[in-house]
Amino acid sequence: MSELHWDTEITKIEPNKIQLRGYPIDYLMGKYSYPAVVYLAIKGELPDEKVAKLMETMLVSSVDHGATPPSTLAARTVASTGAPLNAAIAAGILAINKFHGGAIENCMIYLKEVKKYAEEKGIKIEDAVKEIVKEKKEKKQKIFGFGHRVHTNDPRTKKLLEEAEKAEVAGDYIKILKETEKAMEQTLGKHLPINVDGAIAGILCELDFPHQLANAFFIMARIPGLVAHIYEEQTKMKPMRKIHPTDHGYTGPTDRHLK
Repeated sequence: MSELHWDTEITKIEPNKIQLRGYPIDYLMGKYSYPAVVYLAIKGELPDEKVAKLMETMLVSSVDHGATPPSTLAARTVASTGAPLNAAIAAGILAINKFHGGAIENCMIYLKEVKKYAEEKGIKIEDAVKEIVKEKKEKKQKIFGFGHRVHTNDPRTKKLLEEAEKAEVAGDYIKILKETEKAMEQTLGKHLPINVDGAIAGILCELDFPHQLANAFFIMARIPGLVAHIYEEQTKMKPMRKIHPTDHGYTGPTDRHLK
């Protein structure tokens, strides 16, 4: 064995044999959903059916949010130059940062901060929330995961929190989210509802994912949306056009419902 030898716990490859975290890939194929296998790849164990459904709900929630997000505009702009698909996707992903997508990570850090503070002080979660919200207001520090530039009652948030309850994972972190929403209204004097980033942050904390991976879940979810926008740009728009960030319409079907 050379001095450059190294090991991985993720995937084992042999002739005619592929194992992901010990499971044959052909055993997983057709038996487990993509979100369940994402969970397996990252955490090393398969989730139960309820958690797998929650993972799926979470990824679907962020698949796209129209043509105005920075990642979509970046992807379309690069596609408009004649760049190949992978370059345009990369441009979109590179636009996912602190204020776009990155709110999930910052919210996770906040949720863990509150839980740790409550445990160290031996106080109730609602009291810990009130103290930290007050402190952050005094220091003029933003609490991520609340409020939205478009939605005042985001349907994604409601669905995510409902599915967290169904999956029986809603615990202290989800409680911190809800208590923070109330505390911010009392402290700041305005209603800032839990947004989709906050709901995802709460779920990821409940599932014990590290906050450093928060952006990965947003990226995995958003790539299909980026691909759709890129392909539309490449096939239906003029090259090198001026892409207005807000002045656009919608010509697709509306209000479709599953039977």
